[in-house]
Formats: sequence, structure tokens, C-alpha cells
Amino acid sequence: MLFETGLIRGSVLLAGFPTLALWQNLDGDDSAARSFLFYGVIAFFLGLTSIIYQIHDWRFSKQILAHYGAMHVTVLPTALLSGFYPLNSLQDLLHVYIQFNLTGLFLFATTFFISKFLRNRKPIKTD
Repeated sequence: MLFETGLIRGSVLLAGFPTLALWQNLDGDDSAARSFLFYGVIAFFLGLTSIIYQIHDWRFSKQILAHYGAMHVTVLPTALLSGFYPLNSLQDLLHVYIQFNLTGLFLFATTFFISKFLRNRKPIKTD
């Protein structure tokens, strides 16, 4: 059931990207069309792996590590195959890997602090 939830989330996130890709392709921008398809695949993987945080039997640290690992076998290879980054040397690959991790750290920290803020805020009295 949880995996099905992930598939639905991923599919919903993916849904609009092929339309955008087709639109760009019809407009003659093959590069943008290709980019939209890769963005869609990345969005699909993000939606699919979001279910990791619903496995309540796992500690938060285990969820984070599992999600981090899942991003390495889904999103990172997709980004590398997309052509978004020049990969002419090992240094280029290392640069992309560092950028990938810094972006992940930023996104994790942002969502962590937003969720912590939302959990800790006091309800507004309407009396």
C-alpha cells in the first residue's frame, strides 16, 4: 500500500511534464523539451521516495539515510544522464556530486526547519 502511494505521488508530479515537453517540442525547442522530460523523471522519483518518511517504525535518522541513498540511485544518475552538467573530466563529476549534496542539504534543512516550526507553533485562539 505504501509503495502504491509513492507511485501515485510520483505519477502526479510527473503528469504535467510530458505536456510541457510536447509544447516545447512543437515550438521547436528540443533542448527545453528534453529538459522537461528529465525534470519529470526527477519529480517522479521525489514523489516516489517521499513515502520513506511515512515508515513510522524507522527512526528519523534511518529515514534520512534511506532517502539520501535513494536519491543517489535515482535522482543523481538522472541528473548526470540529462546533460544538464558538463562531464568532461573526473573534476566535473566531483563538482556535480558536491553540488548535488549541497542542494540536498539545503533542501533538507529548509524542510526540517519549516516542519519543526509548524509543529511547535501555538494554535491561534479565535474567541
